[in-house]
Amino acid sequence: MTYPILEYDPTRESFVEPSKVIRPRNLPEHCVICFFKDVVEKVITKHNAKMVVENRWEDGPHPVYEIEYTGQRLAFYHPGVGASLTAATFEEVIAFGCRKFIACGGAGALNKDIAVGNLVVVSGAIRDEGVSYHYLSPNREVIAHKLGVNALVNTLSSRGIPHRVGKTWTTDAPYRETPNKIASRKEEGCLVVEMEAAGMMAVAQFRDVIFGQVLYGGDDLSGTEWDNREWQSRAEIRESLFWLSANTCLTL
Repeated sequence: MTYPILEYDPTRESFVEPSKVIRPRNLPEHCVICFFKDVVEKVITKHNAKMVVENRWEDGPHPVYEIEYTGQRLAFYHPGVGASLTAATFEEVIAFGCRKFIACGGAGALNKDIAVGNLVVVSGAIRDEGVSYHYLSPNREVIAHKLGVNALVNTLSSRGIPHRVGKTWTTDAPYRETPNKIASRKEEGCLVVEMEAAGMMAVAQFRDVIFGQVLYGGDDLSGTEWDNREWQSRAEIRESLFWLSANTCLTL
């Protein structure tokens, strides 16, 4: 039996090709992809960010902003949630002109030793979503860009910030993270679970751009009962992670 998700087509040009329908803009090559909308809004306000692209999807606007940081131009935006939307907005920002990306977000902890706020630099992802299969031939994992991983490790190490480097489990279905699947992913070495990394890494490989991702430990899925740990209320951690990502991105 043939499954549509495994029917990978290596044809480079799509029927609706981003570079053919999107006009490049004068955007910075460096860009932070921030999953924390509260932080994005704070940076916009406090740093007088300039909207450089007014981008919109059915769920609402996903504009790209620019600030000057440490004497350099830096773009940033909120990509939406879920691999499908984040991959699509990522495609568009690449077509607009950005080339070097660091993403920051949160993730469910599969390891009991990952406390709220503990950082994980993503080295690869289990492809339990759909997007990556349209960009890369079928495989169990996608490996992160070495330059992105090294840049994040160097930034965190130079500041003495504890972190781990490891795999994530990317899934489209947060309400189907069953005990059996969680156990299997832990056995495969996954430290965390989230919804976007595999898809975004696949887009980055396909479009030949640099992409790295850092996640902070959020809710806890490592035990017998789920613990929310109020992870989304950790404003200081979220904002700090944005600026760590900005500093890292500008070293690429």
